[in-house]
Amino acid sequence: MKSNATAANLVGAVLLSAAAAVAQTPPTPGRAMKGTLIKTTVASTNVPAPVPITYYLPKNYDANRAERYPLLIQLHSGGGSNKDMENFRALSVGGGMGGLLDQAIENGLVAPMVSVMPSAGRAFYMNFRDGSQKWEDFVMKDLLPYMRKSFNVVQGREGTFITGISMGGMGSLRMAVKYPEVFQAVASQEPAIEPALAYDDITLRDKIGRPDGTGLQDRILLKRIYGDPIDKDYWAANHPTTIIKKDPSRLLGLGIYLEVGDQDLFYIDQGTEFVHRVLFDAGISHEYRLVKGADHVGASLVPRSLDAFAFIGRQLNPPKWIDDTALRFRAIADENKKARGYPVTPFDPNRIHAE
Repeated sequence: MKSNATAANLVGAVLLSAAAAVAQTPPTPGRAMKGTLIKTTVASTNVPAPVPITYYLPKNYDANRAERYPLLIQLHSGGGSNKDMENFRALSVGGGMGGLLDQAIENGLVAPMVSVMPSAGRAFYMNFRDGSQKWEDFVMKDLLPYMRKSFNVVQGREGTFITGISMGGMGSLRMAVKYPEVFQAVASQEPAIEPALAYDDITLRDKIGRPDGTGLQDRILLKRIYGDPIDKDYWAANHPTTIIKKDPSRLLGLGIYLEVGDQDLFYIDQGTEFVHRVLFDAGISHEYRLVKGADHVGASLVPRSLDAFAFIGRQLNPPKWIDDTALRFRAIADENKKARGYPVTPFDPNRIHAE
């Protein structure tokens, strides 16, 4: 009983401290938007009520343009909403994710695109084990078709992207590795993922900031999502690392971006590093950034989010980094490898170049 009370107090203290840090940071005036943010709702039988969404249309959006616009689904963090497109408090600056995307487009980091953010509360974008709410199905079967029907956006995999922060980072990564045939790339920021392949391996540290059962509402939420008692197989089937390990070859060609601050107050750097190692050991090419001095909230999220958008931009317009200079050096190195009896593998942008 004493250890459970201590755990509950620790979780509460961390959450209150994080909330206070965000609330006490004065916002600064945001830049003028070039594009447009619009709120509406999307009807769905997968969740209890119509879902509020905010979508972004870039400057000079043309509904009749011959070349369809890329589509970016953005997933908010725990306790957030579609309003984070306009005002995301964790940024410590005025504006939201719509404004940052607008800035990334204006600065040439990414091509003009259409984006949308649904409001999902703390649902973790999961299909609940009890069947009461199906947020993954909402995104895949309701929101995505709605955007493709309503706007001049791409209709297939190429040019369809998903991203998110914290809870949204976890949701976006899970959906991308579950459905690599749907998304060209995912940019997962500080994904709320435990560094474990089995539910029984989760530690107290990994539960900080998550619905870990220490409070009544947490217990109710956790059991609705994963079953009562917890269905450990269902948990594993929805954990990104177990999905990756089951068949890594499915992810060849999926652009994957992972990032997290090394000062993350919820220790999410542990889970993000874990995903990185699983991908690395499977030989799946990806981009991973451990951002020095960055926490889970605060000013660092502005440049970090712009970096994430820039990664998406590189998927749309891949830079020719393996150029003639790289190929000449590679040819010399390959001859040296052969002479020393070391295996030589051809360049493959979908795999890590390591044996």
